[in-house]
Amino acid sequence: MFFLVFILSFLVRLISLNQSLWLDEGTTARVVRQYNFAQIAQIFSPHDFHPPLFYLFMKVWTSIFGYSEVALRMPSVIFSLLTGWFVYLIGKQLKDKRTGIWAAVLFLFNPLVVYYSQEARMYMMVTMLLTAALYYFIRLLKNKPKIEDYFLFNIFTFFSFLTFYGSVFLIIGFYIYLLFKRQTGLLLKLLPGFLLSCTIVSPLLYQQFRNSRTALALVPNWKNVLGTANLKNLLLIPLKFSIGRISWEPKAVYYATDFLWTGVVFWFAYRGIIKKTVFLYLFIIPLTLGFLFSFFAPLLQYFRFLYLIPSMCLLLALGATKKWQRLILFFGFLLLSSVYLFFPRFHREDWKSLAKTLPHNSSVYMILPSSDPLRYYGNNIRLSELRTIYNATEEAFIVIPYTADIYGFDYKEKLKDIRYELENEQNFKGDLQVQYWHKK
Repeated sequence: MFFLVFILSFLVRLISLNQSLWLDEGTTARVVRQYNFAQIAQIFSPHDFHPPLFYLFMKVWTSIFGYSEVALRMPSVIFSLLTGWFVYLIGKQLKDKRTGIWAAVLFLFNPLVVYYSQEARMYMMVTMLLTAALYYFIRLLKNKPKIEDYFLFNIFTFFSFLTFYGSVFLIIGFYIYLLFKRQTGLLLKLLPGFLLSCTIVSPLLYQQFRNSRTALALVPNWKNVLGTANLKNLLLIPLKFSIGRISWEPKAVYYATDFLWTGVVFWFAYRGIIKKTVFLYLFIIPLTLGFLFSFFAPLLQYFRFLYLIPSMCLLLALGATKKWQRLILFFGFLLLSSVYLFFPRFHREDWKSLAKTLPHNSSVYMILPSSDPLRYYGNNIRLSELRTIYNATEEAFIVIPYTADIYGFDYKEKLKDIRYELENEQNFKGDLQVQYWHKK
């Protein structure tokens, strides 16, 4: 049965796997194409917000399997399945094999997990690494841990921090739990991997911090995208963990359904916490630390805490003790995942279709730091920086206003000043728009 669950999970992830790349995935594709290993660390990473391990891994992967949408996303598919395997092992260790299977099923069909298991970014990779660390952490809490458990916990926390800085909140959660339980001896044995990763990446992190201060100053509304510390962003975490990245009209019905389903999900999670209080620490502490940190450096977005969903699913398997309760959770997750998979309007930004509509050798203006997905699909498109639009001399050109509002640039006012007018516009999925302007 467990083998069939994994086969079905894999097949589900193949549905719509070749949908268009969006902005951040376009960046992944550009980086692994444009830079060699040394350049990723020395040229690209200082101006990024993430450590380089994911890009280095993807450089190896794409050199073997190529740069198609499917090839770029397949590592996340594999990492999500491996995470499900570790969730099964943890559930089996906590209680029994049946609990492990149900925890893995709920994880593998969770709608937010399905979405990010189809994304060429680092979030599923770090989820796998941290779930592996969680597995060895639970083993170490037993009376007779093995030597390799200490080593492997340190290995997985080491690679976790080099993959995604946000993993620090769960890693610190492990240590705080041990402090509460007065297991300082165990804590000291679990520190080396994390401390070594901090030492290795600290010079890069310092450079990134300085560069990010400059970037945030130059891009006025970027902090709102990153996730400021507010109640809305905090509440979105349990909501999106339960319902995934879908919404519908009318909004009143959507919000009522969302809150009702989230209430059901977290009621069973609460019942699981009563049985295994360790997960209360490992769920609440990372969220609290992330919320507090976001007052200084905004990052309070639900997808940056994706690594907490394995713990949530373990709690659901522990809290839903009846078969019918587990089936309700499973079919709810499966339905929500199916809505995302089979309805293209819930897919990512459609740069693929947008690129096909642009005339050959057309003159296109857009914010160039946001142009990676368009360059991926349209190599012969002549791109110019939108913020230099006041220098335009063409009789007609195309504007893609994507992220212009984030950069605080009023291009329409500039175009009116130099006597251009909007002739036509075309809308694409994901708030993408193409505008055709000509001289008056």
